[in-house]
Amino acid sequence: MKKNGIGSILQSGLIFSAVNFLTGLGNLAFQSVMGHHLKESGQYAHANSAINGFIPLLGLLPSVAVMAITHYIAHFNAIGDTARLQGLIAGCRRLLFHLTIVGSLLAVIIVKPLSLFFHYDSGLMLITLICTLVSLWASLATALCQGLAWFKRLALIGFLSMVLRVTFGYFVTLTWPSPETAVMASTVALFAYLVLLLWKKDLMPRSQLAPVSPWNHEFILYLTVSGAFAVGNYCFSQGDLMVMQRYFSNNDSDAYAAAERLAVSLPLTVGPLLTVLFTSRSVAHSAAALREQIKLLVLFAGTLIGGAICLLLLRHFCLRLLGKDTPEAAEMLRSLATTMVFVGLLQAVGTWALASRWTKVSLCFGALGLTYWLALLAMGKTPAALLAIMPVATGMAFTVLFLIWLDVLRRHKPIE
Repeated sequence: MKKNGIGSILQSGLIFSAVNFLTGLGNLAFQSVMGHHLKESGQYAHANSAINGFIPLLGLLPSVAVMAITHYIAHFNAIGDTARLQGLIAGCRRLLFHLTIVGSLLAVIIVKPLSLFFHYDSGLMLITLICTLVSLWASLATALCQGLAWFKRLALIGFLSMVLRVTFGYFVTLTWPSPETAVMASTVALFAYLVLLLWKKDLMPRSQLAPVSPWNHEFILYLTVSGAFAVGNYCFSQGDLMVMQRYFSNNDSDAYAAAERLAVSLPLTVGPLLTVLFTSRSVAHSAAALREQIKLLVLFAGTLIGGAICLLLLRHFCLRLLGKDTPEAAEMLRSLATTMVFVGLLQAVGTWALASRWTKVSLCFGALGLTYWLALLAMGKTPAALLAIMPVATGMAFTVLFLIWLDVLRRHKPIE
């Protein structure tokens, strides 16, 4: 594996971000397809809560490993530790197998009680479970791409995934309009990861050095911290969909889901910059790297806020694209856009802390996210109540996390 410089990572990462912007537009097209084809009350909301809420909830286990594996692949690759890098990549294959078994069993065990709690019917539950199992395999492939700084290849996979989802989704929901077929389209899209087979030789060991196992106390501790980050990230960015699924009527759910998908597109669209930041920060903590990483943060925050302003100005046009332009959805979008700006900023600080191995900050991020979601479940039983809580709670959480992050940043001087 060749060593990646910080400049190379940033350059290929920015290309990755640009391509993912186009991919984001394609995913908006998929939302438009669902909005126009799933016309019965509640269908659009049920499909979105399953794809963007329930499946990620069932797949939290592999997402924990993704961040840890990405960090250490990037770290070993950058310092030229070929033995440990090969050991980790070899271990990834074993981990993938074990995680797939454990994750599959866990998903099978918890899918029924969770589906009852969140009011999913049996047909949608089964299709969602299948999609979850396929996504377990895709998660580890993502970790390999990010850790090895294969951003161009990851961008290609994302683009192919979007094309598959939009194309298959259009025809299958046109013929059989239902939440189940919409989730099926997301399952088919994951097969875009098979394109990695074209580069399977790049994952084969090229050195005669005996692989050294990366499994030690430090790596296990980092897995734990990654778990806190994964839980917090899910709670902040997707947990509200499960609250919607549990409490809202079909009419309220459709309006909320449309506004939520537009609002969450803000952090999703600029999210690739955080992928670049995570790999860059995992590789280098030097003063020169710090300057570039701060620039990425500023670019992320500026784009996020600018996007929110544009979304609010064009909210009726965007809702019409989804076939959901109602006064209720337009009003919901005001609060949701503000919320997702804070969520994006929280993700940026949390990503920085995780890549820097700042354990306390990462654990705080997870604790704040879990507290936020529990508050939504306890008090957000109507759209008005939920939308009143979300921007205030995320704003307070960001303020707390940002102040802690600043304090830790001042005490960690960059390496010259």
